[in-house]
Amino acid sequence: MSGVTSLGYLGLGVKNLDAWEKFATQILGLQSSGTTDDGRLLLRMDENAYRFALHRDDSDDIAYAGWEVADAAGLRDVAERMRAIGVEAKTASTEEAAARRVTELIRFNDPNGLACEVFCGPSVQFENPFHSPRAISGFVTGEQGVGHIVVAVPDIQKSLRFYCDGLGFRISDTIDMKFGPAKVTMVFLHCNPRHHTLALVPLAAPKRLHHFMLQLRSVDDVGSTMYLVQDKGIEIAATLGRHTNDHMLSFYMRTPSGFEIEYGWGARTVDDATWHVQKHNAPSIWGHRRTAMR
Repeated sequence: MSGVTSLGYLGLGVKNLDAWEKFATQILGLQSSGTTDDGRLLLRMDENAYRFALHRDDSDDIAYAGWEVADAAGLRDVAERMRAIGVEAKTASTEEAAARRVTELIRFNDPNGLACEVFCGPSVQFENPFHSPRAISGFVTGEQGVGHIVVAVPDIQKSLRFYCDGLGFRISDTIDMKFGPAKVTMVFLHCNPRHHTLALVPLAAPKRLHHFMLQLRSVDDVGSTMYLVQDKGIEIAATLGRHTNDHMLSFYMRTPSGFEIEYGWGARTVDDATWHVQKHNAPSIWGHRRTAMR
């Protein structure tokens, strides 16, 4: 049976939509598609009608993840996978699918309560090309989807069963690392050639979302944005560095909601025919210092 193929969209609950629209367009280089009738701010990063939906609420956290499959048969396969591990999928109404701008949609929660939406048939607007408000070369999406998310999960074994057995993710590698005083083993999962679309941190945390990642097409986009962030007085949560596992050259910035965004370039990809699971003992080859720069 097939599983999900990419992270198709991300829903975020944010307190300050105005601050986020400025941050997303002027700093990240995403394109605003305006606000929907039900109050969602939609953001584009490629030919899809949107990749981020921002809802006004007090959580300042991830609200839901939209996982894409190839077609209706893929939806049925995922529903069967989930049923096999004891999770029943709810089929969204035609109106609910239309609100997400997809053809079909099923819903369920992961073991930690995170809302997961699996869909096929996203609205694509080649007749209305993506135009970044900034002079950047654009984002790496396509078969690799939006990017990746890193979420906190109190019970990692339940989460691995859900995401691997249920949604069809495969383990790329693990990293032993520290989060404050805690020593944990992070698990990195892929569902397409992107090294990881999802990473799990086995911790109970105030927020589910630690960060999401945007991958740029040019290293110059990363460098120019890092200096723009400094010039605008936005906190750099981790300095420029290169990761051990995906080899991404990136830095991390603080969002208006408090969680982080990794802004990077140059990651290696996974070929399932030849890839072997690896273990790393540090998150970065160099850099990524956790010293705030203001």
